[in-house]
Amino acid sequence: MAGHSKWAQIKRKKAVLDRQRGKVISKHIRAIQSAVRTGGSGDPGVNLPLKNALAAAKSDNVPLDNIERAIERALGGGEGGNFEEVFYEGYGPGGVAMLVEALTDNRNRTVGEVRHVFSKHGGNLSGSTAWQFETKGMVVVEDPPEGLEDTAIDLGAEDIEVEEGALTIYTAPADLYEVVEGLQARGVEPSVSQLTRVPQTTMQVPIEDARKVLNLMEALEDLDDVQNVYSTADLDAVELVG
Repeated sequence: MAGHSKWAQIKRKKAVLDRQRGKVISKHIRAIQSAVRTGGSGDPGVNLPLKNALAAAKSDNVPLDNIERAIERALGGGEGGNFEEVFYEGYGPGGVAMLVEALTDNRNRTVGEVRHVFSKHGGNLSGSTAWQFETKGMVVVEDPPEGLEDTAIDLGAEDIEVEEGALTIYTAPADLYEVVEGLQARGVEPSVSQLTRVPQTTMQVPIEDARKVLNLMEALEDLDDVQNVYSTADLDAVELVG
């Protein structure tokens, strides 16, 4: 996955969301409530969607009290947590394929907001793009100890990306937590462990289009209903330039 620079994109997203702390907590709470309803249990040991949601919340330091209240509300069947997962497919500047993941309790509202952002930033909410992305488990270890690449492969990693200061491990979705638990058993605590969508191929775009793609992604991520945004753009150059 050379040129993918997923860790650089994660750091960018975290920097943006850290400036909107309340919003990022709200997004995780929504994901946790939806996972409880979908999996039918508040026990992550038997509810894999909840386990994924909790791992993502942990990586963004969502307070435990907020998490526990979200699970209780979802189990109680009261207000909140009545969200459905939806995906929006489209193209961004430079013909970049994009996939938007959202949790919504009002499809009409969400599609209207997403369509408006695409149009405002030179994109087009049409076409079929989901096939260009694969679901993968992703584990990021900052400041990895020597030899961790070989350990990750032994644990079942499908691919590894080495960047300055971080090691990103990709797994089959079902193998994500086996790899995480294997690392933890060896005293290595991942910074990020979650499911993600990885483009099968990336495309080079001019630097100006790359900046426009980043602006579009950040505007979409700023929407309350949007959980994740994926693209096929190779954003290495713009990430490095800043």
